[in-house]
Amino acid sequence: MKEFEDKVAVVTGAASGIGRAMAERFATEGMKVVLADIEEGALAKAEAEMREKSASVLSVVTDVSKGEDIEKLAQETLDAFGAVHVVCNNAGVTDRGGAIWQKTLADWEWVMGANLWGVIHGVRVFVPIMLEQGDEGHVVNTASLAGLMAGGGNTYGVTKHGVVSLSESLYLELQTAGAKISASVLCPGWVNTDILDAERNRPPELANPAQEPDPIVEEGRKMVRGLLESGLSPDNVADQVFNAIRDDRFYILTHPEMTPVVERRMNDILGGRNPTGFVPQ
Repeated sequence: MKEFEDKVAVVTGAASGIGRAMAERFATEGMKVVLADIEEGALAKAEAEMREKSASVLSVVTDVSKGEDIEKLAQETLDAFGAVHVVCNNAGVTDRGGAIWQKTLADWEWVMGANLWGVIHGVRVFVPIMLEQGDEGHVVNTASLAGLMAGGGNTYGVTKHGVVSLSESLYLELQTAGAKISASVLCPGWVNTDILDAERNRPPELANPAQEPDPIVEEGRKMVRGLLESGLSPDNVADQVFNAIRDDRFYILTHPEMTPVVERRMNDILGGRNPTGFVPQ
């Protein structure tokens, strides 16, 4: 995709973090931007601030885990702007941590709903529209480095591995079909976002019963928070995403210094070894 002026981009999880940065980046290229997020107040604030910069923007409150919400998002996009050319299935959450066997059904339903079903719905709803238009376009699915490595955060890692696989299939099938649209998968490492506080948007029906904090889990969260706060800026990630769309590059690995953990998993697979995860070698 080479032309961006007056084209239409839809970004989920757009009220903050990487999503907000991608929306801002697209707006600087003269694109019309649709912001989707479940957090209504933050979404309204993002829309207002972007309008102050003369961006052509629309916000739609969206729960990406619900297919009907994504269908509504697509319809409102078409009603407002008449087309869609870039779709970033970016919304995502992470739970409070702990061993994978400690996860409740509610944990699985919440994380899978946002991180994996959100991408599934985005592809299911938007790709047929984009194909029918016959214009150049691009789909970006946000996974994580956790989707390319062993031990990438249990529920979170499971969903991100799923997003990588889904995206690879999407890319190959679009190529086989000779489509004018293409796809990328975004696999960032540590980025300075508030994803660790995603529980603020957890629906009440998927809440866990109150329980005493686990000191080990809390220590792990403290370490992760520090890594996030010292991580790459969302604006940097957004620049890399835009360049990948323009250059038709599929894998977007924002942290080259962290690729050894991906290589380690590949070597473990090829060598028939047990997974080693983060363990130094």
